[in-house]
Amino acid sequence: MVKQQPQKKQSPNMEDYLEAIAMLRGEEKIVRVSQIGRRLSVKMPSVTSALNKLSENGFVLHERYGYVRLTPQGDKVAREVLRRHKALTRFFAEVLDVDPKIAEEDACRIEHVISSLSMERLTKFLQFIEACPLGETKFPQRYKYYLEHGKLPGECLERGLEKEGQSE
Repeated sequence: MVKQQPQKKQSPNMEDYLEAIAMLRGEEKIVRVSQIGRRLSVKMPSVTSALNKLSENGFVLHERYGYVRLTPQGDKVAREVLRRHKALTRFFAEVLDVDPKIAEEDACRIEHVISSLSMERLTKFLQFIEACPLGETKFPQRYKYYLEHGKLPGECLERGLEKEGQSE
């Protein structure tokens, strides 16, 4: 049996490139080097250098003067970065009432360094408060129950989380 090598963690800069490609692909379907440069506010040589590195590591397919595509491995990393980015932005803007522009900027910085445990807990917290709003007096106890048991306490089930599933 061949043992798989663990996937090398990409730098925050490389994750930003993968995220930008995924976002552009969603908007246009075809991604060009110039679009990546504009999205990230970087010059073309920087984009080309990053794409060469990502290509060497198996995350993108890119030929000189051609389109840029994510490989399945690159797509997986990009989707994970986008997931973290969206959850963090939502948490800052909706829960902490931070200005959306600042929430977006903070999420972009934090998405690269947050631990998987903290990200999992933040995601569960967002799911939980949709079903059990913060203003309720038993909120801390209900949230602790949710974390420990992986399911909502009975009094929260009618509020919608059950319909979407207990977790992502």
